[in-house]
Amino acid sequence: MTQDDLEQAALVHKFAFVRQGHSREWLECIFKAFPRNIIYIAQRDNQVVGYIIWTQRSGFRPEVVLELEQLAVHPDHQGQGIARKLITETLPMVKDELAKKNAALKHVVVTTRADNFAQDLYKKTLGAEIEATISNLYSADEVYMVARNVG
Repeated sequence: MTQDDLEQAALVHKFAFVRQGHSREWLECIFKAFPRNIIYIAQRDNQVVGYIIWTQRSGFRPEVVLELEQLAVHPDHQGQGIARKLITETLPMVKDELAKKNAALKHVVVTTRADNFAQDLYKKTLGAEIEATISNLYSADEVYMVARNVG
């Protein structure tokens, strides 16, 4: 993602996460924290229709625990495999970025609402399994998923 994509990505965030606010400001903060955060976008007809944010956890280490911080697809484009492609096509690129720093991927962490159907996507694409459920964390119960030894 580039600075020029922020406005369109913020619209995706606004429509995908209706309980959250200040979409552009939040995404700009994430964007500026490269290489801790790495953002990729999905486009159709030169419009941003989705994005994924990968975040390195607990500092820069030789064995990286990576968080799938956020995955968003505009509601008009959901159900078309965009989220799956964002995961499967960008994870190898993240691994390449890590290799430039002599680091390798160890685990992937994902947190999401307990009622989010995307849990199935995380299981199928990453091999993530639920490790814990945290009651009433944000707007509902949240599950903590881990995909182990994915490097």
